[in-house]
Amino acid sequence: MKKILILFFILFAFDSNAENTVVSLLKEEGKIVFIRHSIAPGGGDPENFNLKDCSTQRNLSEKGIKQSKQIGEFFKKNKVIISKVLSSQWCRCKDTAFHAFGKYEEFFALNSTFQIKFSGNSKKQAEVLKNFVKKWDGKGNIIFVTHYVIILKHANYAPSSGELVITDKNFNVLSTLRTD
Repeated sequence: MKKILILFFILFAFDSNAENTVVSLLKEEGKIVFIRHSIAPGGGDPENFNLKDCSTQRNLSEKGIKQSKQIGEFFKKNKVIISKVLSSQWCRCKDTAFHAFGKYEEFFALNSTFQIKFSGNSKKQAEVLKNFVKKWDGKGNIIFVTHYVIILKHANYAPSSGELVITDKNFNVLSTLRTD
């Protein structure tokens, strides 16, 4: 039992340290926060996927909605300055952005390229995203609510659902924070 308690305290301290590191980085401003959409059971999207019809897509579970709200609370609690929240046009990303931040804008450069029918967009989306960041003035922090494949491509990091990946303007990973 004593070993379990010691392990619990070590894990708790680690999470607290990771959170403190992320908060310190975000207080400096000028950071990009990639957020993989919150928990949405399954993988990929159904064959009948329609961007304008959420019933044809994977959607957030109740746990995913709760996770999204916790993400928003993290930013509010720590008074992080956010200049803009941009989201993939997929419903699970828009719902993550809505439940976490309320206001957001859709940005096609954050759309998934995981499935073959979307993979042809990868190069153009990457160029648009890089140009957007290049033109950004660095005030506040930018939130990108997106997909595993997009974060992996730009930050070379494999996030879990709802995970925050903090990068600089060159997409170098500075820190991460799991929210599950």
